[in-house]
Amino acid sequence: MTEKKEQVKPFAPLTFRTSSDEDEVLFMQSKHHSRKRFILCCGCLAALLLILVVVILVLIFTVFQIEEPMIRMNSVTIQRMEEFANGTLRTDVNVTLLADLSVKNPNAASFRITNTTTEIYYGDVVVGEAGHIEGVARARRTLRRNVTVDVIPEKLLAVPRFKTDFTSKAINISSITGIAGKVKILGIFKKNIVVRVNCTMTFNVSSWAFQGEKSPFCRPSPLL
Repeated sequence: MTEKKEQVKPFAPLTFRTSSDEDEVLFMQSKHHSRKRFILCCGCLAALLLILVVVILVLIFTVFQIEEPMIRMNSVTIQRMEEFANGTLRTDVNVTLLADLSVKNPNAASFRITNTTTEIYYGDVVVGEAGHIEGVARARRTLRRNVTVDVIPEKLLAVPRFKTDFTSKAINISSITGIAGKVKILGIFKKNIVVRVNCTMTFNVSSWAFQGEKSPFCRPSPLL
């Protein structure tokens, strides 16, 4: 009786992957994705900063550019005409004028008035001054104020040509109005501004009124 030998097939070789290898692969993949996200975030941040810089530059050269307000004298009237009586000028009471002024603000922020001066000239002599006015001209709006000016009769009479002008029924006077203030935009852009305007007008002794008082001739006056 022959013994049958059992044939035994060899097992296939086994391969082993350690946990450390798997961790290293996962770490490399995570690092790669993190780097991509970092580069993407940096690109988005750089683009946002560039857009912000462009917007700020555009605003600085357009909306935030501070311009000088414009002064306009709308009219000048005499408040108390009885101070002129019987063709003579009383010297015991000042002549009171009322000037209607407008301040036009072209800026994108309010213009706050801090100081004003109005002087009346006859020839080269200051014969009257106005009191201080206050107010705020809102953005791209016009502020309108009445200014009372006291003219001193003695100073008028001291001008050599006064008698001749009074007899000819025409007294030419001029005024210089200066307004100081500040413009502040977003609390960052600030500028102190001083503007002056020179106006000329003629007082008609016969009608006791200023000729063309609805629109005195005015022009910007240079700062001294």
